[in-house]
Amino acid sequence: MSTYPVEERSLVSSARKPVPACTVAVTASIRPDGDTSRVRLTAAYVTALEGAGLIPLIVPPLSSSSAAAAILESVSGLVLTGGEDVDPARYGEKRHEKVRSVNAARDATEAALIEEAKARGKPVLAICRGIQILNVALGGTLVQDISSQWDTKIAHDEDLPRDSRSHEISIEPGSLIARAVGAEHVTVNSFHHQSVKRVGDGMRVTARAPDGIIEGLESTDDGWWVMAVQWHPEEMTDSPEPWDRGLFKAFAQQIGA
Repeated sequence: MSTYPVEERSLVSSARKPVPACTVAVTASIRPDGDTSRVRLTAAYVTALEGAGLIPLIVPPLSSSSAAAAILESVSGLVLTGGEDVDPARYGEKRHEKVRSVNAARDATEAALIEEAKARGKPVLAICRGIQILNVALGGTLVQDISSQWDTKIAHDEDLPRDSRSHEISIEPGSLIARAVGAEHVTVNSFHHQSVKRVGDGMRVTARAPDGIIEGLESTDDGWWVMAVQWHPEEMTDSPEPWDRGLFKAFAQQIGA
């Protein structure tokens, strides 16, 4: 009896076969809500990351930072989000009277995540508080309150809608941010009263406001992709300008989404 080769075919169509998930760890806070506490994260981060083809895994402040290694082992990248002020004790300074609520557990969790991301070469996108805790975790310091410690006429902490562009920034040509936004001068929103002062180890400044306030950092280590910004691009992804969407797109491309 003649035999004929039979081509093996999967019972699952190629369109339905699972693909590796481009999951990223996204930091969040825990805040009181009546008689309980809840994990808090502005939904705009989720929308912006999903729009770039990424899957957010929310990481709240943890009771032990020892979980950071397992978290970074299971994701493709790290997003450090906005929120409370970083505790000045972390960079050896006395707390200024205008420092707002601090969250020691969040500081510790995010510092551990940053350490593990660096050790594994996992891409990092840091936003607002994110650029601040990143800088502090790498040995830098912060301006604790811009309005009282910096000579400026720019209102960096404006009471405006979240999607309102506030002031211009200048971006270093050829930097990660410049390539991501496709420009060297853009206008950003602004909701922060602190900023990077002494730059942490292995970081360099790639964007500033007209008054000299640092608006962007990136890593000097070619093996560690880091893009950190002081404004809130997640709130601007519906803008007619492509600048802010470009940041999330660049992060996703680095991950391989």
